[in-house]
Amino acid sequence: MALPVRDQMKYWGVAAIVFAVVLWYLGNVLLPFILGGAIAYFLDPVADRLERMGLSRAMATMVITLAGVLIFVILAIAVIPTLIRQAGDLIETAPQLFRDLRDFIGVHFPTLVDEGSPMREAIGSVGETVKERGAELLNTALSSAMSVINILMLFVIVPVVAVYLLLDWDRMVARIDELLPRDHAPVIRQIAAEIDRTLAGFVRGMGSVCLILGCYYAIALALVGLNFGLVVGVIAGLLTFIPYVGAIIGGALAIGLALFQFWGEWYWIAAVAGIFFLGQFLEGNFLTPKLVGSSIGLHPVWLILALSVFGTLFGFVGMLVAVPLAAAIGVIMRFAVERYKDSRLYRGLETDVFHDARPAVDPEAP
Repeated sequence: MALPVRDQMKYWGVAAIVFAVVLWYLGNVLLPFILGGAIAYFLDPVADRLERMGLSRAMATMVITLAGVLIFVILAIAVIPTLIRQAGDLIETAPQLFRDLRDFIGVHFPTLVDEGSPMREAIGSVGETVKERGAELLNTALSSAMSVINILMLFVIVPVVAVYLLLDWDRMVARIDELLPRDHAPVIRQIAAEIDRTLAGFVRGMGSVCLILGCYYAIALALVGLNFGLVVGVIAGLLTFIPYVGAIIGGALAIGLALFQFWGEWYWIAAVAGIFFLGQFLEGNFLTPKLVGSSIGLHPVWLILALSVFGTLFGFVGMLVAVPLAAAIGVIMRFAVERYKDSRLYRGLETDVFHDARPAVDPEAP
């Protein structure tokens, strides 16, 4: 006999509180394990495909691991140092860029930047703020990442956790399925399948879209000779998971830098703008429909809210778990709404009386 609904709500409520407390106090400790789990989840379809091609699970995991090590070495040698250098240069150059912007506006729109005007003061302070805050953020990230413990956690524990989870992924899923309460197992499987579909569409699909667009923007902007093109491409690619935000921020940043660098050479400015228009065309017409699908059930506003709330409460770890939790909560809420519409609370007693009072219809009657 199943537990009463009140008891079930009590147990699930206690489990949610315990999860929040653990995330609050052990977030930094759990970070490499959450990252490893996310990587394993992302690569599980690749391992499954390699298995269908005839490889064992161990061989498939080994192939993926070797490919990952090769990609990491290439990035560490060729991309990451340049990315860090360009990010630092962009932060240091920000005050001069905003001073140039102020001079440009002063020449063409002198009334907007008169001495003591709010716009003049705002433009002058924005660059210094970007330099101070950006340098502080970059130094904090680098100093924390350069500690021995964080190096070991991020570059040793994360890959090890990802490899072990990828190797045992199917067995873990089967084991969890065995532990489901028998009365609720079919419903839990249904909800879990819907959550997996949503996550697969968003995390795997949008992750692939972000990676492809980030590489495209970075390479294309570097080819046209835009300063800080690698940083702009990475920013635009990372923000692509929020519809239009990545293109707007990345495009505005790239075109703004192009105006300062290529002023008077309008074909290069047009080329930078064309890169982002082409990227949006490819994303909207090919990448997103092919890799993500037309509907994943995760609204952008709901995603932004989840990232903001969990990021504020639990920091970077909260932002990592925000997407799967947002997907799970969204699926559960849709399931609850469907159950509510089938309940007497929604349909009311009159509906039941109406159905009971209707005369039976003989299907063979003329």
